[in-house]
Amino acid sequence: MRVCTLASGSSGNCTYIEGNGASVLVDAGLSGKAIKQGLETIGVDPLDLDGIMVTHEHLDHIKGAGVLSRRYDLKIYATEMTWAQMLPTVGNIEDCNRGVLRREDCLEIEDLKIECFETSHDAAESVGFCFYSGRVKAGITTDTGLLTRQARKHVDGSDLLIFEANHDLNMLKNGSYPWNLKQRILSDRGHMSNIAAGHCLASLISGNTNRVILAHLSRDNNTPELAFKTVADVMEESGLTPGQDLVMEVAPRFGPGTMWDMV
Repeated sequence: MRVCTLASGSSGNCTYIEGNGASVLVDAGLSGKAIKQGLETIGVDPLDLDGIMVTHEHLDHIKGAGVLSRRYDLKIYATEMTWAQMLPTVGNIEDCNRGVLRREDCLEIEDLKIECFETSHDAAESVGFCFYSGRVKAGITTDTGLLTRQARKHVDGSDLLIFEANHDLNMLKNGSYPWNLKQRILSDRGHMSNIAAGHCLASLISGNTNRVILAHLSRDNNTPELAFKTVADVMEESGLTPGQDLVMEVAPRFGPGTMWDMV
């Protein structure tokens, strides 16, 4: 399996997943042109994609989905309620390219197995995904205020985890955001803080997990250095040391991150 984030954060989100003869994007929250450029940077032809998996309807996750679907004849997979909310943005999509998911669904594209699970976010029907290629498993959990029971069950035992570390609590609470926005972010249907991410990861990481990518960092209420240090400090309290027990990195806001090649 090969995994690479193409962009991560409120400016746009997109991740490339490849395994067992199939390749998909998780979200397409950049312009079609920017996603094409990102794919070409990592040596991928957009014509080789097999689909787009959408986590939820917010613009930073669907901005380029419609353009890519029409340009490259790509199937978009999303839950029914997400489809209802995102259609005005993605525009006309051929019926054959509308894939409807249910939470807890499991599907296969070629031999790449994909599981869908519920996340907790202020969207119509937000989901996360797990991908299986041979004996390798990758879990993606972002845009969630907490780790739901279903999400924990699914991502447990992942070899690679893409996990939200959205904000530093002090930066958010003391920052310039209006109070109602702060409440939204801090709620169970908002975004996960660095500290919360650290505790969740410490409880999730097993002997299988050897890579963690911290994702969806806030532009205004976090920094890559602070996210990494806070999560690492919390994990070390539980006896896990990034750099020794596993590799951890922060997904870049703009442009591709590391291409992880796992066998």
